Amino acid sequence: MTRSDDSTPAVSRRTVLRSSAALSAAGLALPVLGQQDAITGEIRLGGQISGWVGQEPDPIADERNPMLRLVEGQDYTLIWENVDGAGHNFVIENEAGDEAFVSTDILATEGETQTVEFTAQEGMAEYYCQPHSSTMHGEIELVDEEDDGGMAAAPAQVIGQGPTVGIETVAEGLTAPTSLTVADEDADRRFITDQTGQIYVHGPDGLEDEPFLDISDQLVEFMEFDERGLLGLAFHPEFADNGQFYVRYSSPPRDGTPEEYDHTFVLSEFQTAIDDNATADPDSERVLLEIPEPQFNHNSGNICFGPDGYLYVGTGDGGGANDTGTGHVDDWYDENDGGNGQDTQENLLGAILRIDVDQEGDETPYAIPDDNPLVDQEGELGEHYAWGFRNPWGMSFTDSGELLAADVGQNLFESVNHVQRGGNYSWNVKEGTHCFSTETPSEPPQNCPQRTPEDVRGGEPLLDPVIEYPHEISVLEPDPGAGDDGGNETDAGNETTSGNETAAGNETAGSGGGGAGVSSGQIGVSVTGGSLYEGDEISELEGTYVFGDWSLDGESPGTVFLARPPEGWQDTEGDATQDSGQDGLWPIEQLQLEGEAAKNGRPTGFVYAFGEGADGELYVLTTSTSTVEGEGAVHRLVPADGDGGAEPAGRDGVETDDEATAGTETDAGDNETGADNDTDGV
Repeated sequence: MTRSDDSTPAVSRRTVLRSSAALSAAGLALPVLGQQDAITGEIRLGGQISGWVGQEPDPIADERNPMLRLVEGQDYTLIWENVDGAGHNFVIENEAGDEAFVSTDILATEGETQTVEFTAQEGMAEYYCQPHSSTMHGEIELVDEEDDGGMAAAPAQVIGQGPTVGIETVAEGLTAPTSLTVADEDADRRFITDQTGQIYVHGPDGLEDEPFLDISDQLVEFMEFDERGLLGLAFHPEFADNGQFYVRYSSPPRDGTPEEYDHTFVLSEFQTAIDDNATADPDSERVLLEIPEPQFNHNSGNICFGPDGYLYVGTGDGGGANDTGTGHVDDWYDENDGGNGQDTQENLLGAILRIDVDQEGDETPYAIPDDNPLVDQEGELGEHYAWGFRNPWGMSFTDSGELLAADVGQNLFESVNHVQRGGNYSWNVKEGTHCFSTETPSEPPQNCPQRTPEDVRGGEPLLDPVIEYPHEISVLEPDPGAGDDGGNETDAGNETTSGNETAAGNETAGSGGGGAGVSSGQIGVSVTGGSLYEGDEISELEGTYVFGDWSLDGESPGTVFLARPPEGWQDTEGDATQDSGQDGLWPIEQLQLEGEAAKNGRPTGFVYAFGEGADGELYVLTTSTSTVEGEGAVHRLVPADGDGGAEPAGRDGVETDDEATAGTETDAGDNETGADNDTDGV
């Protein structure tokens, strides 16, 4: 998972989403941004880590990081209140960020107020809090006195309202569960990893008291908020006979890790004790792979066996913002500094690897399958199966052998990819379907390459995800010239415009979830990958991909979504080519959850992971806080109880149509430890 980085600028209202038609086809309807009247009197704001919240005058009341439309030359008094007791100040700058018109002292007492007096003048463009600039960041627009604007109505639907399903708690007493998986065996048990280093068994009688394996003494020392720890678990296809399983964890720096790096990525094989595979043998560890990790975040951690019997291993880009800085190598795209996502020669970061754990290589305790895409190519690291990832979080195979992997975004967009052999999934040239700039990460450039140069792996295409959603709808402006062309088209040449293009270059078909739409200024901050539902209990989920978002806003609980893949989506060739891309984005709906572990249609905890039982039924793994000190639990999705239904999503994050029409926005939460936008989070 990846959450947030205060070094990353907040989403700008100048950001133009040039694919409004495509997002509508994916179940999203962009609002028309209205213009408020110019402010002429006193301004009052509430300051909290999750964002500035408008208090007065009425046009900005309850709005998060409201646009301040000021009359040039007029004197203003702005009073802001510290709402949460964190350290905040108030700064006004120009667009380039090199001239400060106002910069106050930091205020760190809850309830205390600060009065700022200034004259609106040419050049003022942005206001923000320096300690929390990624979330407490709004824009200023200067107007003439006679330019009194006017309000424009906004449509309500953002993401389709999905079916109602139940959610029942099956295990508690964990801290931060990061995965749930099963072994190919006759026993009725599910294995749950806890970020703090334990693997627990959940059987017919509930969660066993003693862990199956405890490696907590091999992990890094945790910070209050951390993305490191025990992150992945996979059982050998022949586990019932050989007792072998594989674990991904974060250790303190080991030999070979540069001094300035944060920790070491470890992938190890363990075996069970001689007790009918009832417990693990902690002394049986055989280290397969160690990768130096520059920063504490973007660790991925997903591992799973494919139908081919090989182990697939997700790796993040090394952490930090933009895929740049210490530990991030140069790549072919000179417009952006770095990074590891586009590199396949110097390290194994930003990728999905594929290795053979049953054989050994000449210099490695594992072998590289002969049909890996870069095998025998000079200078290339053969472990790579696919690349161009930022932080894969949630990776699963369908029963038919298709690989789906979520990739946590940075500033603007979250995505899920249909991963194919040799696929390049675009980071950091693009964020999802949109061009990305390391200089202006909140403002996608108009153009960027559609493929690598011919001298980089033969000029491969940059593939788009099959699922994408923005962090916030309220800041996205549709391009007035976009028309109704479907929005998912690409140019035939080597440049692609910023938008929802697909590698296949085809238009999106279909529309959103239908029925009553769900509306919200804030949608999420960090995607959590799930699984294609292939169980029998919940007919409403048949054939859908169930996934979620870690948190609505970084401090509120997460959300569970589903996406509806088009017919024949899996009918692709095994290798990634320009013609093997998807014909647009899959429609998204928000599941309406009911039960003790749900409130207002959403789970009551942060959504860390999803798991799948041997019967194909799905589990949601949550914890109560954004730190490694929460109360973790595992919940099973079940059929809804009769016509009881979940209460429509309301003020706890996602607005109902009535609320959206009334212009009421939710109070976005704390993105400091939550939105991976940009660099911190599990």
